[in-house]
Amino acid sequence: MSSTESTGLALDAVDADGAVRETAEEATAILEETGDTRLDFFKKAGVAGGAAVGGGALLSALAPSVASALGKPMEKGGRPPNAFGPGDIGILNYALTLEYLEAAFYNEATANGFATGQTKIVLKRTTEDENTHVAALKKALGKKAVAEPAFDFGTTTTNESEFLATAYALENTGVHAYLGQGFNIQDPKILKVALEIVTVEARHAGAFGLLALNSAHAISPQGAFDDPWKAKRVLNAVRGTHFIQ
Repeated sequence: MSSTESTGLALDAVDADGAVRETAEEATAILEETGDTRLDFFKKAGVAGGAAVGGGALLSALAPSVASALGKPMEKGGRPPNAFGPGDIGILNYALTLEYLEAAFYNEATANGFATGQTKIVLKRTTEDENTHVAALKKALGKKAVAEPAFDFGTTTTNESEFLATAYALENTGVHAYLGQGFNIQDPKILKVALEIVTVEARHAGAFGLLALNSAHAISPQGAFDDPWKAKRVLNAVRGTHFIQ
């Protein structure tokens, strides 16, 4: 694990399309509405209300082999860049990269042993699920799977407050990312796997939302219908993170 120090980033520099700001404003509104005292740790974690985003509190990361694709035009329909691979292979590698990030994040948090109470229970199950997702996607891709990068999560895997804030953001982004690619998957077997994973990601998001925000609204922050995000929206949020080494 790299010892690279996480640095703050101006929000405008990493949130070109407003995706991160939208999440921050939503979390702030929930906390202010409920009078929740956890607003402070969300500000510190860079998830809500802050003018800068820390190196550990953002959404997802890219494997080095496809990082150069960030600056390239996106395909029609919101697909991942061609660097992930053609057709359904590219979508699976895009999903695998997100799952690598999540699994590594939860594995490190588990190893650090800071979690207590309900957080410890949710972390244990989520860690198991995310590692299973990685294994399933790697098996489906075989030799075409992208390599797992090295990560540096800073203090988000050592501090319970920062961990909850980051997990909440990660899981909701995973839900949006899978929904966004469902329209592009051609093989029904692959679509089945994606649908089976996205529902579990949503369960994780709801659990972490309740723990982090102590608000029923956080369980389904978009209301009764979730919003599918194009790959560009997810990848734009990656540009300024320091998760990937």
